[in-house]
Amino acid sequence: MHVINIAPEAVFQALADGTRLRLLRLLAATGEEICLCEFVDSLGEPEYNLSRHLKLLRHAGLVSVTKEGRWVYHRLVTEPTYLGSLWELVKALPDPAKAFAADAKRFRMRMKLREDGRCRVGLQTSRRAVRVA
Repeated sequence: MHVINIAPEAVFQALADGTRLRLLRLLAATGEEICLCEFVDSLGEPEYNLSRHLKLLRHAGLVSVTKEGRWVYHRLVTEPTYLGSLWELVKALPDPAKAFAADAKRFRMRMKLREDGRCRVGLQTSRRAVRVA
C-alpha cells in the first residue's frame, strides 16, 4: 500500500488561492478525472496558469494524475479519509459571484466532447485563453 504524507501547512497553502479552489471545486463537484484542456475550456484561464496551479496541488498531495498517451487526467486524492470531509467543505463554499456555477456549466458542455468517457479532442479555446470569471 502506498502511503501519502500530507503536511497540513501545504494543504492550507494550496487552498489559499481562488484559482486552485475553482480547480478543486470542479473536481469535487463532478467526481470526474479532468484533463488540462478541459480545465482551460471550463475555467477560461490560460493553460500555463492552470498547469502551475495543478502542479502545486499535486505537490500538496491533494491531486494525483494518470497519464494515457498524451493525455494527463487529474483527480482528487481520497486517502487519508479526512480528505473526503475537505472535499465536502470545498463543494459547500458560498458562490456569491456565481464563478463556480459558471465553471460547472462550461464543464458540462465540455464533457459532451468526450469520446468513450475520455478527452480526445484537445483544447477547444485559444491557447491564450482570456479569463472569463
